[in-house]
Order: sequence, then C-alpha cells, then structure tokens
Amino acid sequence: MGKYSSFQKRCFLSILCSMTLLMQTGCWSKGEIEDLSISVGLGLDQGNETSLEKKFDKLGAGYKKKDLITYTLQIVDKQSESKSGDVKSDSGAKPYLNVSETGDSLFELLREFSTRMERPVIGHHLKVIIINEQLSRKMSMNNLLDFNLRDNDIRPNCLVFMSSGLTKKALEAKGNSVIPSFRIFGMVGNTYRTFKILPPMSLIKVEAKMNAKASYMLQNILAVDGEVKFSGAAVIKGATQKFVGRLNEEELLGVSWIIGKGKGGVVKAYDEKTKQIVAYEIKSMKSKIHSQLKGDQISFNVQIESDGRLSEEWVNQGQTMDAGFIKSVEEAAEKEVKRTIKLGLNKIQKEYKTDVAGFGKRFSIEHPKQWKKVKDDWDELFSEADIRYDVKLKITEMGAKDGH
Repeated sequence: MGKYSSFQKRCFLSILCSMTLLMQTGCWSKGEIEDLSISVGLGLDQGNETSLEKKFDKLGAGYKKKDLITYTLQIVDKQSESKSGDVKSDSGAKPYLNVSETGDSLFELLREFSTRMERPVIGHHLKVIIINEQLSRKMSMNNLLDFNLRDNDIRPNCLVFMSSGLTKKALEAKGNSVIPSFRIFGMVGNTYRTFKILPPMSLIKVEAKMNAKASYMLQNILAVDGEVKFSGAAVIKGATQKFVGRLNEEELLGVSWIIGKGKGGVVKAYDEKTKQIVAYEIKSMKSKIHSQLKGDQISFNVQIESDGRLSEEWVNQGQTMDAGFIKSVEEAAEKEVKRTIKLGLNKIQKEYKTDVAGFGKRFSIEHPKQWKKVKDDWDELFSEADIRYDVKLKITEMGAKDGH
C-alpha cells in the first residue's frame, strides 16, 4: 500500500463502505405487514348488492355503475389483531374477513374497498379465484380475468375454480381455525388420491387457453354450511370463453380417462357373479388418441391402459384368489371405466359440442393440412365424429394381503 497516496486510500475505503451498504439485506420498497390487507381469495358472483351496500346507498353513497358483478375479497385478518396487542381477546374470531362490493369494473371495485378499509389491499399472496358459473355463462373469461392478468400484484400461479353456487359461500368456513382460500388451495394437492380432482388450473394456464381460443375444464366447487367439496367440472367453450355446462363426477371421470393424465384414484365395480364390491386402485395410466380421415369423415380411436392394485374385494372372504378371479375383477373394472367414458363423451360431444379432451389437438398434429380447413368449425365436426375406445386394466399388486 506504500505506493498509494492517502487520498487514494480514502477513496478506496469510501467506495468499499458504499458497496458494503448496498449489499446489505433489505427492501427499498418495504411495507410493514401490519399496515396491509393481504387478500388470499377472490370470488366473482352475479351482481347483487349486499345489505350493507344498500344501507350505504340509502345514506347517499353510490356512483355511476351497473350492478353486473359482486366482487368478494377474502383478507387474512390476523395482522389487525396482533397490531392491537389483543390477540386472545376474542378466541372465536375468524382468521379471515370477507368483504364484498358490487359494480361493473373489477379495478374500480378493488379501489372501492379503500373507501371502507383502513389498510390498502394487496394481492401478492392471492391463492384462489372462484367464479360463479351463472356469471361465466353471461360474461366471457376474457372480461372476468382481464384485470387480474394485468395487475402486477397478482401472481400468475394462483388457481382458478368455478362454483355452481355463490362463491361467497365457498369462501366461508366453520370454526375459526380454517382460512377457506388456503383450504381450497391445499385440496388440489390430493390429485394423487382421487381421479375426481382435476390437475390445477393456474391463472397463466387459463390465459393460454383464452389466447388459443381453446376449450377447457375448471374444477367445480360445491359449498354447504361452511364445508366445500370438489364435484365435477365446468366446461368452458373455446370460441366464446363462456361456461356452457357442467360435468358431474362420473362424467368427469370418463373424460379424465380419455385425457389419461391422472395420478391415482379408485375404480369401484361389482363382481359379475356375486354382485359384491371389488375396487381397483390406479397406480399408473396412459391414453393415446389416434385420428383417421377418410374423405371428409373424421374418426378417432382411444387406447387406454392402466396398472393398478386390487385394494378391496368382498367376494373371496379370505380364500386364495386364482387367476380367473383376478381376470374377472379386471373385466369388471374395465366395464365400469367404459361406462363412465360413455357418459362423459355423450355430454361433451353430443350435448355441449365442446372438445375438452384434446381430440382436436391430436387431429391437428396428425392431419395439419386438413386441420387448417376445419379448425374454425371444429366443435361442430367433433360432435359428429365417430369415437371408439378400448380399455385395458391390469392388476399388478394385491396389497399386503397378497394371494388372498
């Protein structure tokens, strides 16, 4: 250091200190969590002012709007309790707060909450967006989700659901230990346990479907007395991006077998001779769709295969099972799968005329030139296509009671 002047040394130390300060952890735009209203759930219903809104209106509140949408926000309410230092003062208090506003612009409605709440609402931790099916029947997903896709606060991995009832009901829970939005978000993780839960549909995936004008399904939610259940699926038509109808649980199973991307589930069937229960547990599955074009006639063959476990049977009563019985269980399960496929296909192909199972995508890959000619009328052509399917289930395990 002897060759450097004292001035150079001071400059070096100043620069070193400045760089050290810059590298300290922290956030330039930090905000205290106690000063924010963290929204974790969002529900959209047909416009219907709440009793509180009507009371405000009578007192002179209001502005120019159309009552098209009721926007419900679920806000984690713990921070307000902790800030007051009186967390245990009300042990029965729920850990969340639902607030609703009715109008037409979602952006305006979000800002309207600022006229009623002390802390600004932020959407960085939004987990779920739930849309009422009757609202979606009238308004396109493009309009309903446009603001959420543009808002930088909202992460594109939040999940989108449909509700056959009021979404406000789905955002309620019994007791004070559950935050409904977290519960719904967590339930999606059970896809490996049952085939009745669709793979998660995030906001960014829905945007991709909208941009491609593709048809798709959204998990449907039922809500009763503070409890919720995933039941069936809402079908969104690609051309209109509107709700066209719902698949019940059996119809959804049938369509899911065609898609072939399930992680696990149960096929309950009845032994043909004894009419007793036999249950096949899915360990793996796959499906292949092949298209054929003869003249202008389009047809499809669907090959479905699965390996699984015999998880329950009421036939043998502890006796040793032979190969003939195993074969009979496989056939009973295959018959049940074919029954659900028939139900699902009939609903999407003949009633809704909406391809949510990927037949059009397969046809576009195998017949790209013809696809360009028919893609604009695909739903109509899909409704008239001949679709055949074959199901092969194989029992490879019999559980801990192996051989009996």
